[in-house]
Amino acid sequence: MLIAEPLQKAIDELSKLPSVGRKTAQRLALHILKSDSENVDALINALGELKSKIRFCSVCFNISVEEKCEICRSQKRDHSVICVVEEVSDVIAIENTNEFNGLYHVLGGVLNPLANVSADSLKIKELVDRIDQHGIKEVILALNPDAEGDTTSLYITRILKEHAVKISRIARGLPIGGDLEFADAATIGRAFIGRISL
Repeated sequence: MLIAEPLQKAIDELSKLPSVGRKTAQRLALHILKSDSENVDALINALGELKSKIRFCSVCFNISVEEKCEICRSQKRDHSVICVVEEVSDVIAIENTNEFNGLYHVLGGVLNPLANVSADSLKIKELVDRIDQHGIKEVILALNPDAEGDTTSLYITRILKEHAVKISRIARGLPIGGDLEFADAATIGRAFIGRISL
């Protein structure tokens, strides 16, 4: 069956999203096609604002609408503790647990020589600068428990051993090879409570 060109374009674009296959993209496109114009316009506007209004925090590299994110600006957070994560989605997952009250540092990935991701590609230097300049007492490594996450944790631990800061990592309550973003809040919460010093 031939598909009308505008529908095919929508399916092609939607299928580029992570975890969206061709069939799911087709269902989404058909749903949008059947939706009333107000809902479609609201979706288009929301996506436009997502690209035009969201930026990365100049301190921790979390998403923000201002130069500094809400977490970095908050006086209710413990500014002596930084939790290091791979991506913004990990910040969201940890925040959903209500177990952590410190600050974050988003690396923007993990060391992966096969994908040409080196230490210079990540926000590791910025992490060290924050520790030196802001009196950080503890760094919690909350990287995914896989080969790349463990390698990155080891690399950061080696660098930070030269600085007067406690280094810990979240406990292994998360499955090996699992992603923080897909873990439930209780599992992530227990992992924070049971974190261990390195």
